[in-house]
Amino acid sequence: MLWQLGYNQRMKPQFFTASSGRQIAYSRTLGEGPGVLFCCGYRSDMGSTKATAIAEWCAARNVTFTRFDYHGHSKSEGDFKEFTIGGAMQDTLDVIDEITKGPQIIIGSSMGAWVALHAAKERKSAIRAFIGVAPAPDFTERLMYPRMSPEQRREIEDEGVIWAHSEMTDSDYPITWNFITEARNHLMLDDVIGLDIPVQLFHGQMDDSVPWEHSLLLMKQLTGDEVNATFIKDGDHRLNRPADLQLMLDALGRMLQGI
Repeated sequence: MLWQLGYNQRMKPQFFTASSGRQIAYSRTLGEGPGVLFCCGYRSDMGSTKATAIAEWCAARNVTFTRFDYHGHSKSEGDFKEFTIGGAMQDTLDVIDEITKGPQIIIGSSMGAWVALHAAKERKSAIRAFIGVAPAPDFTERLMYPRMSPEQRREIEDEGVIWAHSEMTDSDYPITWNFITEARNHLMLDDVIGLDIPVQLFHGQMDDSVPWEHSLLLMKQLTGDEVNATFIKDGDHRLNRPADLQLMLDALGRMLQGI
């Protein structure tokens, strides 16, 4: 399949100055018709398997595709310790305003779905459809903080930071108290989410990072009539196996035809 060809190794990012003043790395390949915008997950980047698969798919079909790194991630400017959900949301709005042109289908992976939903609400004239892969809106409040031990909660509140270990990357990374508390300004699942656009969610039922029931909560809060979810019984959080990716790309193709 195309995404096995190592597209991300050939990618040369460009940069623009976001409203924060930071240099944000992005890649945009031009095509015709509506564009596709990808929002990556927490601690991921635009060279991920999903982003690469979408890039190859769009290139083969002459579809404009845009992807980028949030501040403090990969090639973009900034310290990861200063990363916030609100900042990622603003980075995304800046990309929509400064880089993309015309109507877009926005795809969000995990945390990126939270960011993408915010963008869809704030830029309704631009965002015409949404795809969420293992969507994780409000994960800081509903998943990350509740999973901390009492000792970790005391440490992060007193010291301002704790270090967590990622089994996926076998590395430690910081979680700051500012990251947790700032995210409370952007919680979505306690209220209706007013979006009248096609929505397709994908979630693996073996996901041990974001439970698949999280997508059910999201579906309940979305107000649109065209909201669908596909649950993959043996799928994990990443959903980056060829069959998983094909489901996402097939949905993208249908959405492009409907705009």
